[in-house]
This record gives sequence, C-alpha cells and structure tokens, in this order.
Amino acid sequence: MADREDSREDPQARETLGTGEGGTDTNIESEAERAGTRIEDDEAQRLGAVFWVTVAISAAFVLWGVFFTDNFTSTLGTVVGWITEGLGWLYMLITTFFLAFVIYLAFSRYGKIKLGQPDDKPEFGNFAWFAMLFQAGMGIGLVFWGVAEPVTHYNTPPLGLVEARTPEAATLALQTAFFHWCLHPWAMYATIGVAVAYFTYRRGMANLQISTVFRPLIGDRVDGPIGKAIDILAILATLFGVAVSLGLGTLQIAAGLNKVFGLPNGIGLMLIVIAVTAIAYMLSASTPIDKGVNYLSQASMYLAFVLLVYFLVVGPTLLQLNTFTQELGVYLANIVPQSLRMSAFDPGEAEWLGSWTIFFWATWIAWGPYVGAFIARISRGRTIREFVVGVLIGPSLFSMIWFAVFGAAGIQLDNQTNGKLGEAVANDGAAIALFEFLGAYPLALLTSLVALFLVFIFFVAGADAGTIVLGSMSAGGVLNPNTRIKLTWGVIMAALAAALLLAGGGGPDALSGLTNGAILAATPFGILMVPMCYGLYKTLRTDFREERRLMEEVMGYDREMERRQMNEIVRRRAAGEPIDQPAPTGHPGGPPPQQMTAENPQERGPHRT
Repeated sequence: MADREDSREDPQARETLGTGEGGTDTNIESEAERAGTRIEDDEAQRLGAVFWVTVAISAAFVLWGVFFTDNFTSTLGTVVGWITEGLGWLYMLITTFFLAFVIYLAFSRYGKIKLGQPDDKPEFGNFAWFAMLFQAGMGIGLVFWGVAEPVTHYNTPPLGLVEARTPEAATLALQTAFFHWCLHPWAMYATIGVAVAYFTYRRGMANLQISTVFRPLIGDRVDGPIGKAIDILAILATLFGVAVSLGLGTLQIAAGLNKVFGLPNGIGLMLIVIAVTAIAYMLSASTPIDKGVNYLSQASMYLAFVLLVYFLVVGPTLLQLNTFTQELGVYLANIVPQSLRMSAFDPGEAEWLGSWTIFFWATWIAWGPYVGAFIARISRGRTIREFVVGVLIGPSLFSMIWFAVFGAAGIQLDNQTNGKLGEAVANDGAAIALFEFLGAYPLALLTSLVALFLVFIFFVAGADAGTIVLGSMSAGGVLNPNTRIKLTWGVIMAALAAALLLAGGGGPDALSGLTNGAILAATPFGILMVPMCYGLYKTLRTDFREERRLMEEVMGYDREMERRQMNEIVRRRAAGEPIDQPAPTGHPGGPPPQQMTAENPQERGPHRT
C-alpha cells in the first residue's frame, strides 16, 4: 500500500464530481485527466498490508462458515451472547453519546466550518445527495422491516412493558421502530462522516481511511502498525455490515419470489439471488460514482416514494396520518429514557435487547465506516451544520413516514385478520411480512413486483457503494479505487453474505446468522469511535483558535494602520503640508502578518494538534 501523505492535498480531491450546486456536467475521471493526473495510477493504488490482511481474514471467515458451518455457528453465537449480555450497557451509552456529540457540533461555533475550501460547492444537488446517503444508510433494511418490526412488537411488546395486541402495544411498537431507525443510527453515520470529510477535504489529507482521523491522538504512528490495525478493524466492520445488508436483501427477494411465483424458498434460491445480484452490482461498480450509484439511488427513491404514496392512498389514510403525528410526539418525549433503558432488574428481558436494540445498534456501527465514508465522499462543500442537520433530519423524517404508513396499516391488517399476519411473521420469518401485507391490498401482483424491483435496486446500489468504500479504505484511502479492487471486494461481500445465511440455517431463522455477524464485527469499532470523536473535537478546537488568532492579528494590523494614517494626516495639516500624498504603510516592528481566511486552515502550513 502506498504511504499516506496526509499533509499533502491530493489534486484529485479538488475536482468536481457531478452536477450539483455550481458543479459541472462532467465526472471526476475526465476532470483529473485534464489536470494531468490519472485516478487509477498504479503507484497511488499499490496493494499493501491492509488489503492483503483484510482479504485473508475475510476469506478465512468465509471458508470457516461454508465448510465448518456448525462450528462457525456455535462459536459465533457464544461470542455474541457474551457481548450482548456483558456489553449491552456500553452500546446504549456510546450510541447516545454519538447523537449528543453531532448535535453539539452542528449548533456550536464549529457548525459554520465548511467541509472543503471556501470556494467549494456541493458536488451533488440536494435530492441526489439525500438519495445516495439514504440508500447507503437504510435502503434494504427499511423495506425489510417496515411492516415486520411494528407487527412483531405489537404481538410481542418490547421488554413486556404493555399487554400484547392492545392500543398501548401499537403505540409502543411504532415508538420502538422510530427509535431503532431514526436519529440514533444517523448520528453514528454522521459522527464518522463529518470526521472523515473534515480531515479529507478541509485538511487536505485526500483519502477515506478511518485511521486518518486518529492522527491528532497518535501522531505519525497512524502511518505504522497502529494505523493499519485501525484500518483493518474498520474494513472488517464495513465488510460484515454490508454483508448483513446483502443478506437482508437476499432473504426478502427470496421470500417475494416464493410468495409471488411459488419458487421454493431455501438456501438454494438464496444463493442464486446472491449470485445474480452480485453480477449486477459488480457491473454497476465498474461505472463512475456519479453514474452507477447516483442513478440507481435516485431511481430507488422515486420508486419508494411511489410505493409509499400508493399505500397512503389505498390504506387507512387517517390512521396513518394520526399515527405519524402521535408517534412523533411519543418518540421525542421518550427518546432519553428509551436511549438508556436496560431492563436492569428484569434480566429475563435482556434477550429482547440483544435480539433487537443491540442488534440494530451493532448493525449501524458496522455500517458506520461504510456509510460514513461514503457520505463524506459525496458531501464536499457543505458546512458541518448543513451536513449534520441533513444527515439526521432528512432520513429520520422519511423513516418515520415509512413506518407510519406501513407499520400502522400492518397493525390494522393484523387486527382485521385475527393475528394471521403476526403468525406468518413468527412462523416464516420477517422477510415474508411485506409480501403478506401487499397481498391484502388491490393490485397485489403489481405492487409485489414493484417491491421486488425496489429491493433489488437497493441491493445493487448499496453493494455498489460498499465496493467503493471497501476499495478505497483498503488501497491507501484513494478517492476512486480502480475496478479490479472494487470487484475483488464485490466477490468477498457476496461470499460472506452467503456464509452468514448458511450459519443461520438458510431458512426462516437465517436472520440469526446475520445478527451475530453484525454484532461481532461492530463491537471493537464502536469502542474506537469514542476516541475518534475526541480527536475530531481536539482538531476543530485547535484549528478554530489558530484561525481566530490570525484573524485578530490581521484586524489589529488594520486598526494600527488606520491610527497611523490619521496621525500622519493631523501632522501634515499642522505643518501645512499637502495631505493627498500616500501615507507610510510599514508595519511596526516588521512586515504585516499574512492574512488568512477562517475558511482555509491549510494556508498556515503544518497543523498544531
């Protein structure tokens, strides 16, 4: 792997990537070529220790899961059981801390800092930006759980807090879904995203390696074994996180094909689905980011919006609108106690926390390096405040609307069918919930086909983005890894998703293998995120103080010059000399300080951290 030259700005990072506010209709490759650089330069993308170690570990996991499935499953279950029982409290604390941290950054004095240089404009328009960050962060998961989670919680209330199948259970079910899918997960993504974007575009380090943001804490050791270890952990967490996403998509596509076309739903069908979608996302990965991922993401958002509006119209519209309004208030009113609820005096309910909240928190952390680095990649030119508010509010609001529409209608359908929808979810797995729901409404075949296509697009777009981020982090942090590297990770992602599905048995319980994989990979990286926050805060504070000091020097120089000029005018008038001649402009004691805008810390040379 090429040595990281973090203090030197990569000229590729300065180029415009797509059409956005003030952007141009060209892609980064053509811009770079006009600048005389090659993005896929072999020297810039040498494959070193980080790439080969992560590939070796990934291959070992895949082979272990495929050829020693029983041993792999039992070992994974044992380790994850210890994590959920012994470290559940840590997950609850750090995820709440991440939410508080990014809100502080957005509304503090650091919120106006731009993730880029003063003249940088956003590379993508707002809709394209939102579509890409949303499909990377939620995509398949929201479609998978939109009906399944509220219906499950309605029939089996979280932590036994209320009686099942009551209005109170319905309220708690939607509140819990909001909790799992709104502010907290996006705060985890924003934490990593703002750190990577600041060091990449503001400090000119021009790479997407997670280890970069630890430089303020460990200095040049980030270029040695410690930095490589951090990157390896981040890549493994990302790999497992993306594999979980692909596994969810595979489960749902297989369930839909079984429901719509009667195909036998088993591990054979799942492996075929993985193979077909792997070919599709690797073809997409061969195109530039502003074509493949961008177009697929926008298409998926339009399609999801059409499906959402359709069920808002043909569904229980008033109930859905009332649910959104009520659950928004309930969620916000209870967000603090729910964020820290552990059922400390009822250990019997700890299993629920491990299966649901800890699983989701682990999944979001595992996706963190992938989603965070990806949204940093597409967020150049936005301020920290704009970045955090956009990442937190936009996707959270859409998730609330989605659950209000599909969750409320699903709970009503479960009531109308005397619990048959809940029974189907319990017996056949969460993947079947959406298609059982669609079957109860008009145009069931058409909406089922649309849902299958939507999941497929989310699948392909999310995996495509995953190959970009994995390729970047494993090839020295280059912004645009070459196709060979991306395809390598595409194959590994598909193989690992298949191994985790095999570990779960390949049937309705296949989700357990995905759950365990996410928790295993996320735990070490979640702990690393805490010092990462401190490193970012320390850097922001140092840079802000230095910029303010230099600005005060400039302002002091201006005031001194004005005073001296006025004194010279008074002296000339008193002496009867003409006053229209230039006044002396020297700086007392030496030359004036170099003026530097608060938007460009790179001009001051090496940074003090």
